[in-house]
Amino acid sequence: MKRFFSSAASLALAMAFWNATPAAAAQCGNGPGGFENWKQTFAEEARGRVGPAGIDALMDTHYNSATISADRGQKSFRLSLEQFMAKRGASAIVARGRQLKRSQAGLFSAIQQRYGVPPGPLLAIWGMETGFGAVHGNQHALSAVATLAYDCRRSEFFTDQLYAALKLIDHGALSPNARGSMHGEIGQTQFLPKNILNYGMGGNLDNASAALMATANFLHQHGWRAGAGYQPGEPNFEAIQAWNAASVYERAIAIIGRQIDGGDE
Repeated sequence: MKRFFSSAASLALAMAFWNATPAAAAQCGNGPGGFENWKQTFAEEARGRVGPAGIDALMDTHYNSATISADRGQKSFRLSLEQFMAKRGASAIVARGRQLKRSQAGLFSAIQQRYGVPPGPLLAIWGMETGFGAVHGNQHALSAVATLAYDCRRSEFFTDQLYAALKLIDHGALSPNARGSMHGEIGQTQFLPKNILNYGMGGNLDNASAALMATANFLHQHGWRAGAGYQPGEPNFEAIQAWNAASVYERAIAIIGRQIDGGDE
């Protein structure tokens, strides 16, 4: 799988072309039947904002039924906290996270010095998202994002993501054939395209160090305060909430992070 930024300069160039949230004029749909017509209309609307490489990549996308099924069936977020943590292997994440905290102490020290984010929540996110890089997803990422931009349920949000992905492709920062998870997230900690633009800093997010730096940057940009707590009700919990909107996920990250950082030995 090749999903990469060519350089920090390409990221800066991509961001220079980023405009305000677009209004989605192409007609959304609730099934595969209208996807090809939507794609043609969207491509016409995108010309002028997106270059030839991005348009060509868009035209090569397909309607991804697996993405729609996953989007409709996120049952784990409806579990209790205890059930969710058991299903996601929280104890294994804690154990492996503590090992990585020790073996990669220099990296986590540098991250904390730069962004104020301790190892625990970063390792919790890394473990929760990809099992520390073991599972990145095997979906065609651009098709997943395009499918969700077409789908009426969250068309506006994913239209933003689609424009971001096309701009990244346009500037050589993302492969048109990038593979990712069901919603088009890519890399070690699973960034959506717009977050890559805003927080990726030109790094290769398949690289663990770059992905962890980008994740810390995301949390920092969402108000993380060095030295403050990150459990529910504490100042930095809001930054964790910005990472994922599911309450059970947010609480799990806070608990796992605390255990990795030594709060529950």
